[in-house]
Amino acid sequence: MRLALDGRKIDDFGIGTYIQGLLDGAPRGRASPRRWSRISRRAARRRRPPRRPGARRALWRPMTARAYSVTELWRLALAARRDRADLYHAPHYVCPPWLPCPAVVTVHDLIHLRFPVRHRHLLAPLYARVMLRLAVRRARRLITVSESTRQDLVERLGARPERIRVIPNGVERAPSDRPRRPGPPTRRSTRSAWRARTSSSSGTPAPQEPRPAPRRLRRASPVLGRLVLVGIPPAARATVDGLCAAPGLGARVHVLAPVPAPILARLYQNATLVVCPSLWEGFGLAALEAMACGAPVIAAKRGGLPRSSETRACLVDPTNVDALREAMYTLAGQEPLRAALRARGLARARAFSWRHVAEATVAVYREALGPLREWVTDAGRAGP
Repeated sequence: MRLALDGRKIDDFGIGTYIQGLLDGAPRGRASPRRWSRISRRAARRRRPPRRPGARRALWRPMTARAYSVTELWRLALAARRDRADLYHAPHYVCPPWLPCPAVVTVHDLIHLRFPVRHRHLLAPLYARVMLRLAVRRARRLITVSESTRQDLVERLGARPERIRVIPNGVERAPSDRPRRPGPPTRRSTRSAWRARTSSSSGTPAPQEPRPAPRRLRRASPVLGRLVLVGIPPAARATVDGLCAAPGLGARVHVLAPVPAPILARLYQNATLVVCPSLWEGFGLAALEAMACGAPVIAAKRGGLPRSSETRACLVDPTNVDALREAMYTLAGQEPLRAALRARGLARARAFSWRHVAEATVAVYREALGPLREWVTDAGRAGP
């Protein structure tokens, strides 16, 4: 099997973690694809990615195209044709309509449809909506990371349930299950050349929507001594700094940009508690990563977070500031409760591995390469 994997987002946050997890966990031997062709912006910049397990089976192909453009679509299709791909895997919703082979598409969430926001690209919201609908029709198989996203695909986009496979994300093992002594990261370490591979936050984290979450955390944070917001992009830094400039609060709030994975793990291990107050998550990778590092977690009971965290985290309504404050106060003041959540969280995280994700994904590849009559109906619509 020659697999073309769109790896252009390997430097991004959650999707980048997903792509690297697939490559790291790819099974060896006859069960694995014979060849991976990764289409990546990094190769176009003549920067080779870190050498990781599975990399020897992968070939990097340079591909540059402006995002949210027709050029992006036909160049991706052309790259798959040039590599004579048997199957194309889109790890996000961009699935070119002119592919010469079957496609598998991973849809992590439908936040674009649930919470439409202004974007620096004026056509981005329309492009996302069109491409999501096209992916649902074009892909032989759809992969989602949670039952929540599977339900969204069926209800909002009319996806056929029999074509959807739910494969939860994996998580890397923490360097140690024992929390380290508290200590903030050094200025030098946070300037490391590494890129954070997740959009997760530590201490008390900032979710995907940079405006509402710090505001809610700011109102709930007087119960804690120090608040650390991690993963704030430079474009949102001024806004977040303004929200955290309340009298008596600014000195206790530390705002960090996306940090390297090792530093992120250390922050999780040192935190008294980790808060993931996102309004919506397709899976909730930040909460799972925090649990894998032995941190007690407060998570929003929305989207995929309740399922990924289950009873191993304290679940609250992310829009209820009083409930958030009460949960933070209770957890911060009760060491036995934190210890119980820490132990349950570590046990929960051990059930998720990128090896399982990769093996299950390869099984989906083989489903997608079934007989053509199982794919195309007489109406020309993608079938099961």
